[in-house]
Amino acid sequence: MFGGNMNKMMKQVQKIQQDIAKMQEELANRTVESTAGGGAVKVVANGRQELVKIEIKPEAVDPEDIEMLQDLVLAAANEALRKSQEMAANEMSKITGGIKIPGMF
Repeated sequence: MFGGNMNKMMKQVQKIQQDIAKMQEELANRTVESTAGGGAVKVVANGRQELVKIEIKPEAVDPEDIEMLQDLVLAAANEALRKSQEMAANEMSKITGGIKIPGMF
C-alpha cells in the first residue's frame, strides 16, 4: 500500500544526505573574511567555521596596549565565524528548502 511512496521518499532522503555531504566538502574550500581596527586585523574562516588565516598589520602591534590587539583579533574572529555560519546556513537552506535540520549549522 505505501511501498512505492516509501521507496520514493527514502530515495529523496538519500539524495538530500548526499547533497549535504557534498555541500559540506565544498564549504571547507569556501572562505569569508572579516576585519577590525580599520583593517589592522583580518581573519579568514572557511564554511566549516574553522579559522584558516589571521593577518595582523605591524602598526597594530603596540607592546603598551596588548589588550587592544586582543580585542581586535577577537572581534574579527567572531565576525568571521558569524559570516561563516551564515554562509553555511544559506547553502543548507538551498538543499533542504529552508527546513531546519537539528545539528546542521
